[in-house]
Formats: sequence, C-alpha cells, structure tokens
Amino acid sequence: MTRPVLLVVEDDEGLARQLRWAYDAYDVVVAGDRAAAIDAMRLHEPAVVTLDLGLPPDPDGTAEGFATLRAVLEMAPATKVIVASGHGARDSALAAIGDGAWDFYAKPIDIDALGLIVARAFHVHALEAENRRLAARSGPGGFGGLVYASPEMAQVARTLERVAPADVSVMLLGASGTGKELLARGLHRASPRASGSFVAINCAAIPETLLEAELFGYEKGAFTGAVKTTEGKIEQAAGGTLFLDEIGDVPLPLQVKLLRFLQERVIERIGGRRPIPVDTRIVCATHQDVDAMVAEGRFREDLYYRLAEIVVRIPALAARTGDAALLARHFVSEYARSLNPAVTGLSADARAAIDSWRWPGNVRELENRVKRAVIMAEGRLVTAADLDLPAGAEAAGPLNLRAAREAADRREIGRALAQAEGNISGAARLLGISRPTLYDLLKAYDMQG
Repeated sequence: MTRPVLLVVEDDEGLARQLRWAYDAYDVVVAGDRAAAIDAMRLHEPAVVTLDLGLPPDPDGTAEGFATLRAVLEMAPATKVIVASGHGARDSALAAIGDGAWDFYAKPIDIDALGLIVARAFHVHALEAENRRLAARSGPGGFGGLVYASPEMAQVARTLERVAPADVSVMLLGASGTGKELLARGLHRASPRASGSFVAINCAAIPETLLEAELFGYEKGAFTGAVKTTEGKIEQAAGGTLFLDEIGDVPLPLQVKLLRFLQERVIERIGGRRPIPVDTRIVCATHQDVDAMVAEGRFREDLYYRLAEIVVRIPALAARTGDAALLARHFVSEYARSLNPAVTGLSADARAAIDSWRWPGNVRELENRVKRAVIMAEGRLVTAADLDLPAGAEAAGPLNLRAAREAADRREIGRALAQAEGNISGAARLLGISRPTLYDLLKAYDMQG
C-alpha cells in the first residue's frame, strides 16, 4: 500500500532527520528552502506540509516562510499546511491562518503532539476530498450560498469556516463583483452570532457628511432634521455582525472614531454624551490596496491592524478553475425560469466564449451577461452572440506536465458532458472511451457526473 506523502519544509537538517525517522508511517520528503519546497510540491503533490517559517536566506525572520506558504497554497489550495515556528507565536499564528495555513504549532516541537496534528490533517484532507466528490454528485454550491467547485474558492471557504467561530475582525480583500458580501453573510451564519442581526453598509455609497450618522446614530436635535433619536448601524448589529463594505472609503476623521469603538467597544451617538457599550463583530471588505493606502497615509495603520486580525483574499473569477462555466449554467437555469422558460442551456460557442473571456467584472459581470442573454435568446440555447462575447484565445496552462494533462482532461470531459447534457453514456461516446473509464476519470478529478 502506498504511504501518504508528508512534505517537511525545514532548514535544520538535524530536525528534518528526526521528523523523517519519527513519522515512518508517511513517505517523508524534506525541502530546505522555498525553491526546493515548490519542486517537491510539483513532483509529489503531498496532502500535508509542515512548514518552518524561518527559512534561508532569512532564517531569523518569517518573510521567506510566509512566501513559501502562499506559493504552496497557490499551487495546491487543498493542501493542509501546518506552520511550525518559534517566531512570535501568537502573531505568526494569526497571520499564518489568515494566509490559509491549516494549523499552527509553536517551537520547540513535541514530536508526539505534532504527530497527532499531522495525522488529523491527513484525515481531514481525505474527508474533504470525499465531501467534494459527494457534493459534485448533488450539484455545485457551498459556503455563503456561493456557487463554486474550484479549489481556489474551496480554500477560501475552508478558511472562513475555521475563522467563523472565533470572535475576531475579518477583512475580505478582492476585486468588485467577487462575492465579498455573500461570504460575509456566510461567515455570520456560521458564527455563534448567527441568531443576531447581519447589518451591511457600503461606505463608498454614502456621502462623507452622512456616514458618521449612519454608523454611530444621533440624538434628537443633534442637527437640523434630527427629529428623533436614531440608532446607527453599529448599534443595530449588536449581538450580530456589521459588514463594512469598501472600508477604504472611510474618511480619516471617521477612522479615528471607528478605531475608538474597536478598542473600547463603546460608541457615542452624534449629539450624545453617554457612552453606549455595543457587542458587534466587524467584517469589512475592500477592492483597494490597503497596504498602499497605509503607506501613503490615507488609512490609519492602527485601524488596519484592528480590522485585519484575519485577512482573506477572494480570487477573481478568471483565477477560479472551471467556475465561470459552472456559474453560467447556474444563472441560465435561475433566470430562464422567470424570464424565458424556452431557454434550456448554453450552446457550444457560448461555453467556449465563457472559458476564454477574462471576466474583468467578475461574477457580477457574468451574471449580468447571462441574465441579458436569457432575455434576448431566440432559440433553446444561449449563444456567444447572446452573451455579447467574442471568441478568445486559450488561457495559459499549468507549468507541470501532470497538471497540464489533468487540465486538458477536465476541459474535454466538461465539454462532452455539456454537449451530452449530463448523460454519461453520451459523453463517453463523444470522448471515445468506455463508461467505466469515464466514471474513473470523474472520480479521480472530483468532477460532477
């Protein structure tokens, strides 16, 4: 029986040898730096990785370790990365989990304790793989009501599921149209605050002069037109979650007041003198580069660290493997029922156009195009012309040969299933393979059959 592969990224050769000897139940592969770790990921595709944050050329810091963590998860989002480090354990733990690490263990390492974490990581990885197979059979969908099947979004969902029970502030970073509010709602529903209110406010949509009143409320007579005492969004979300969309648009003077609330958990309404304790969890989002805003003095650094205890980056639709076609089918089905029941699916040229378009407007653009196309479609199938999409070039493929073969298999299997309208026998005939062979490929690639 083939032993599962455990990748140990550790520059201490003595400790690496000790781990190799201690974990003889696994096929232990050792890498001493980021380049070696990336090569090992491509070659062995391990389910679990233990990663020392202090790697050369910066063994006394953490920058190289975090760069390795991001590179590993970019290549294989489903991989369970266990970060082990003696560098500022608590701060490193929060940062590592925010970057997608599965667990954290502070040095000095206890071989037995770390062994239990590793065993649990392998077990959870296997369970998640099985869950993805089962979910694929029953249709797409997942955390926060988002429709996805890509490993990139699965990694985001797993991170949020781990963060949801912890009462920490979360910052969602991603381009417009990537579904940040849906994920924030999912985070709320998965938290102990689910029975409380979820209150959302778009900080960019409210004039600067009114934003303070919207957030903090005001007392009767505080200004012209204040005819009654009114609670702000922060109070309305007491016991629940406040979602601050486009947090980067909050003006600097108001940032000071928001920081005070986060530090002391009390507010004062405009025109009020009585501090009001409020227990509200903050989830915020922005499409802007907050690090650059901090560097330029447009966003307070102390507020950033209060808001960004956990940072989750939402990938663009173009970076979500296979999700554009999946979402398009979902939207066609959803809008055809109410707008044009004669429409039953997507034509071959529509599927090809969807696969090659880069989706600068992300999911919002896709949904709008499909909705318009369903209305305009004259036949049973939505065409590329209905979507107002040009034919596009093939996207660049993965770097390693195994991944390239898998990507080609997935693409052709997906095309065959779509043309055969989900019929396995018909898809197998189109592909020139037997039904059992197609079933084996669907299982191997966690694809819906």
